[in-house]
Amino acid sequence: MINTLHRSVKAQSPISSFEPLCEVQSDKASVEITSPFDGVVKELLVQEGHIAKVGEGLCVIEVEEDSDSAASSDEPTSTPAPAAATPTSKTTSATEGSYTPPSPTRRHHPLDPARPAESLSAATGQRAEKQAGFDKGGNQALATPSVRHYARSQGISDLDGLMPGSGRGGRIERADVDSYLKRPQKSEVSATAPTKKDLGEMVIEMGRTRWGMWKSMTKSLEIPLFGYSATLDLTALNDMLPILNAHIPQEYRPPPPLAEHAPSISPDSIFSGSLDAKQTLVTSSDPATHFKRMTMLPLLLKTLSLAMMEWPVMRTHINPAAEPSAKPTLTIRPSADVSIGLSTPTGLYTPTLVGLNNHSPYAIAGSLARLAYLGRQTPSALTPADMPKRGGTLTVSNVGAVGAGKWAVPRLVQGGGVAIVAVGRAEWVVKPGGEKRLEVGVSWSADHRIVEGAELAAFVESWRAWVENPARLVGVGQ
Repeated sequence: MINTLHRSVKAQSPISSFEPLCEVQSDKASVEITSPFDGVVKELLVQEGHIAKVGEGLCVIEVEEDSDSAASSDEPTSTPAPAAATPTSKTTSATEGSYTPPSPTRRHHPLDPARPAESLSAATGQRAEKQAGFDKGGNQALATPSVRHYARSQGISDLDGLMPGSGRGGRIERADVDSYLKRPQKSEVSATAPTKKDLGEMVIEMGRTRWGMWKSMTKSLEIPLFGYSATLDLTALNDMLPILNAHIPQEYRPPPPLAEHAPSISPDSIFSGSLDAKQTLVTSSDPATHFKRMTMLPLLLKTLSLAMMEWPVMRTHINPAAEPSAKPTLTIRPSADVSIGLSTPTGLYTPTLVGLNNHSPYAIAGSLARLAYLGRQTPSALTPADMPKRGGTLTVSNVGAVGAGKWAVPRLVQGGGVAIVAVGRAEWVVKPGGEKRLEVGVSWSADHRIVEGAELAAFVESWRAWVENPARLVGVGQ
């Protein structure tokens, strides 16, 4: 039960949407009921001060659509059937029979393929207007149900793009919808304009490094290749890494922070009378060669160089014939020279590490750190001394450091030696019996004009013998 405290309208008086109809009071609150329609109050069903039941009608409002329907009807209806306007529902219906609401228009999902093109056009235009600054205050669009229905019938499901309206308090009227529909230029432009700026095609010139790669790879098609793949067990090498990392020579370590007190017993005590000599002997290395942790690559390169010393064919380079009728010759180098595929911001380079068989894994790690540091500079700080013209007889590409792939198909370029190997990503593999082993895939491509397939397979097995039995490194020496 509710008590009608105050009437704000009289019978036969015009009323607009959201104007107060009356004030009612229940046991819990006092609420002002507003009109949901534009029209004329035809009859007051509950007088001021009277009690009304929840669900009982308060008044009868004749809306504009009702008047039009009644004027065009041959037999106007005589008995209205009002709907109640209560504090909970806040709904008031017009005369039954004088107005037949049309069937509701289906609202398509924005990604529905069956969505009408005009609906998509209007919705896109509304989003564009929102981005242009409408509804900055975050207020909801105000409109009567009849206006909302009319807008939906015209393909406009969101009225926020029409704010503010021309009605009272910024309310959207039917005229606002018509005015919006008369703006095809803006709507069409919004519908056809891409959400992101369309740059179209762009023609760029190849950089010097990429152009060099283009020419080298084109010439590489003249080299007949023999491919070979194998899996190496790195478990034993991996077990050595903690020991190697714990004993990195001082010349390859970053300078430690200065201690407040020098140790009472130190290997450097012999330099107490000559600090300059200490600086010369202990810290004479390039700071770019410093590293904090040994990785697997220096160990793989060291073992590869020892296998190369066992197979002279992998230390050869081709001397082109001086005349077309003459035969080319081969030069066997006395040391293992290996080129490293280095990806940098300015392109792909292949600097060469000369005489790897004569260097320790620590020295190889320092050289790799230096090359990586120089290559990261823009422009590249690598010098001709880092990339000698004749290069290495083997090339190593550590693709596993970039991607998760196990295998690759590397290409061998002219002047790039007799073979190239791509080292994949190392993974732990569970063997039968539950034993875990660290394995890596290596993919080879060799110049089949020089290297026989059997020779390449035997060479890889020689490399495997060094990798999987690293204790042999202790016996290496001149």
